[in-house]
Amino acid sequence: MSTAPWRDPALPAAVRVDDLLSRMTLEEKTAQLYGVWVGAATDGDGVAPLQHEMTVDLDWDELIAQGLGQLTRSFGTAPVDPDTAARALARAQRQIAAANRFGIPAVAHEECLAGFTAWRATAYPVPLAWGASFDPELVAEMGRRIGDDLRAAGVHQGLAPVLDVVRDPRWGRVEETIGEDPYLVGTVGTAYVRGLESAGVVATLKHFAGYAASAGARNLAPVRAGVRELADVTLPPFEMALREGGARSVMAAYTETDGVPASADPGLLTGLLREEWGFTGTVVADYFGIGFLQTLHRVAGDEAEAAGLALEAGIDVELPTLRCYGPPLVAAVRQGRVPEALVDRAARRVLLQKCELGLLDEDWRPEPDGPLDLDSAGNRAVARRLAEESVVLLDNPDGLLPLAPDARIAVVGPRAADALAMLGCYSFPSHVLPHHPEVPLGIEIPTVLDSLRAELADAKVTFAEGCGVSDPDTGGFEEAVARAAEADVCVAVLGDRAGLFGRGTSGEGCDVADLNLPGVQAELLDALVATGVPVVLVLLTGRPYALGRWQGRLGAVVQAFFPGEEGGPAVAGVLSGRVNPSGRLPVSVPHGPGGQPWTYLQPPLGLAGEVSSLDPTPLYPFGHGRSYTTFTWEDFTGGELGDLGEAGEVAEIGTDGSHDLSLTVRNTGDRAGAEVVQLYLHDPVASVTRPDVRLIGYQRLELAAGESRRLTFRFHPDLSSFTDRTGTRIVEPGELELRLGPSSAETRHTARLRLTGSRRVLGTDRGLRCEVVADGV
Repeated sequence: MSTAPWRDPALPAAVRVDDLLSRMTLEEKTAQLYGVWVGAATDGDGVAPLQHEMTVDLDWDELIAQGLGQLTRSFGTAPVDPDTAARALARAQRQIAAANRFGIPAVAHEECLAGFTAWRATAYPVPLAWGASFDPELVAEMGRRIGDDLRAAGVHQGLAPVLDVVRDPRWGRVEETIGEDPYLVGTVGTAYVRGLESAGVVATLKHFAGYAASAGARNLAPVRAGVRELADVTLPPFEMALREGGARSVMAAYTETDGVPASADPGLLTGLLREEWGFTGTVVADYFGIGFLQTLHRVAGDEAEAAGLALEAGIDVELPTLRCYGPPLVAAVRQGRVPEALVDRAARRVLLQKCELGLLDEDWRPEPDGPLDLDSAGNRAVARRLAEESVVLLDNPDGLLPLAPDARIAVVGPRAADALAMLGCYSFPSHVLPHHPEVPLGIEIPTVLDSLRAELADAKVTFAEGCGVSDPDTGGFEEAVARAAEADVCVAVLGDRAGLFGRGTSGEGCDVADLNLPGVQAELLDALVATGVPVVLVLLTGRPYALGRWQGRLGAVVQAFFPGEEGGPAVAGVLSGRVNPSGRLPVSVPHGPGGQPWTYLQPPLGLAGEVSSLDPTPLYPFGHGRSYTTFTWEDFTGGELGDLGEAGEVAEIGTDGSHDLSLTVRNTGDRAGAEVVQLYLHDPVASVTRPDVRLIGYQRLELAAGESRRLTFRFHPDLSSFTDRTGTRIVEPGELELRLGPSSAETRHTARLRLTGSRRVLGTDRGLRCEVVADGV
């Protein structure tokens, strides 16, 4: 018996898929274009926007008879033992394969933003903490471990990373982003993609594109960004993750830009993504995003029209479950409303990816190889290290930290004794378990209070909650103040509660009007400071909050962005001194709670000046972070401003040349630590307004006491490129300044360059990152 060409693994994937498509009916082809979400809640309290309105009842046996494109969240919908869930997924896959005449299984996808979103799986720090680490290689290792766990469980696609660049910190999903700078987001996000893809799991870049720029920081609100903001801020991380990371899937954003929803935008999803960037993978809808073209955007009159718009734009797969791409689409094709060629185009892409994943091979098998351990010792070690590297010491003016080992310590605050204070809204315990209060967390998550008591065994540690996270009750203030007054130092642990759609103070659909601390936490902090006892403020949050109210009044300030299951020991380690803090801010910390939106990527008129009474200057700038040791930056070469800031020598290079900047970083303290050297670009004169400074390179250095290393940043003018008035990306001749500093607001060395020659137009082969070479000294 001869094997059909589509079953022959020796043939090229394109040949196999073309043969398979030629044998499929319209119904069988459309069946490859949607997922199904078994067990999705319809009670109005779900994990996706308007889930209760958009989810429809389906007959499983009838549904799978033609095949199935994807299975949605077999692990991430309810708390199920991982081994049981893996076996159930394998059974479902066998059923799907047996039911359709080609024996093709589904692609199984899961959320994996801060770890595999499954019960008893490791809860890693959120992406904002990845950004704070400035350590792409560690993030890549985490991504690989997440990918290994997904693959072992039978999952093929992970819905991460989020590559949205923060444009307004009031937005609820800031915790899911990597930061407010596109270079940081791109380099760290690309590292995660490399890790996930190295395990054979399809990484899904989201949300393409502009989602984080929604007006008023409101989830799903219209985006009013201009073409240059989209081209120079929003899009570069996606381009880098595709070109350098090899991501094989992209998720269309919910939002509209200038009246055109991303899910119905062929210029974005086909013209830019595929024709210009050369992307060949799959584009998936965000959950219910195709249906929203009808119900929310109102650009489609019915489900069939929504399906046609999305298919034409370039969305290949409807997620999370069948609504528009099934019978409505089939009927529309039969009626001539939607060309069948669009179905063929999408089905071909889906089947090519299934072929790459081995799902068209006869020897495919879905059963797991053995018992699953989704929270292994190795996972926890990486989670601990990333948590430790992400904690940011914002201030320690008088050396109050590290705490004395035998101190009397009053720990106060609503985040001190709650394990969920460590987790973001896409970690399973925060994402799913609120709907199952009878189920245990499934993983060990030490609190800050328990961790500090373990860390400082000789200290006398007392505790009072003081208040809740967001409720207005001040009844606990009296006890909290009493505990603080009898202590040597008070550690106030304040911050957010992650949740979904208004059920938290941070997370998807948990947007805020201003950047005041939630509830009455600010008033609690005022009361603690008024005792006169030194106060260490520890923030466990999903966004930055305004801290200018306490400027100069606190003994120390420590910021951690939902640091994951090992976050308690990491924060306690910083407080005790076991861990030398090395995190740097991936977002600015504002002085006042208003004046938003604002990030550091501002042209001159976006900065403080005499033309406005509002000063947007942050209290702590992007890139800021302190250490318990000291560093010097020595022997700089590559150009320098003269004394008192007057212009020094200007180096000339062509618009396609290169220029090296080198310096020696020395740890001059008495303990090991990490320094993060940051390279910023300042463009004094350009044909369109440019940010005063923007990050174009960085390097994290781990140095023992007394150790030094020499760094060389290899600048290429492609890094100075921008989108001109015609929408063309160019390198413009003229003067530039390259500034090396420990944050966006502090410069230690400056090189002045003059780019010579003609204006140069860049294509998709442009350089995206600054090479950095670190040598021992």
